[in-house]
Amino acid sequence: MKAITLWQPWASLLACGAKQYETRSWATSYRGPIAIHAAARKCNTKDLCASTVYTIIQTIRPLVADKAKTTMYLPLEMLPFGTIIATAELINCWHIVHHPGTDVDVAKHIKVGAELDVPKKHPDFHRYIVPTEQELLFGDWTPGCYAWEFANMTMLPEPIPAKGRQGLWNWEEGEMYHGEQGEVL
Repeated sequence: MKAITLWQPWASLLACGAKQYETRSWATSYRGPIAIHAAARKCNTKDLCASTVYTIIQTIRPLVADKAKTTMYLPLEMLPFGTIIATAELINCWHIVHHPGTDVDVAKHIKVGAELDVPKKHPDFHRYIVPTEQELLFGDWTPGCYAWEFANMTMLPEPIPAKGRQGLWNWEEGEMYHGEQGEVL
């Protein structure tokens, strides 16, 4: 199965359905089943504005509520790291643009959007999406980037330890990562 490694908390936001799109600086032509892997290290949230961090924490709080014995700990530290946490279908890759499509009357009312990244002769050429405010908050919708669209997201009952990689990579469902030396079991 193909897999993609994401920093936390973005991996859990995607896995729990708080976001449907993962924004990337690169496109993919792959469509099909995909595993969502939470990176072993957390992302640096100090660059995020306080309202974004607050929204992220409120969104993921239910995921860690049973683990939180006190409010001293941020839920971000309680998320799974270095594990496969969900599976889904990667169904589209959208190219992020200022004015999606060619219909000026529609496009002039859209501040940010993404059009389907398909060849001009494809029947779906000029289809577009407009992200919700939450999607804008949880991704990088800078024009020129890409929004990967997921469907049928299913969180695993228990995270499966796995060593992540950059880009799309192949994950064997029975393969587990263990130990500091990086032995694969």
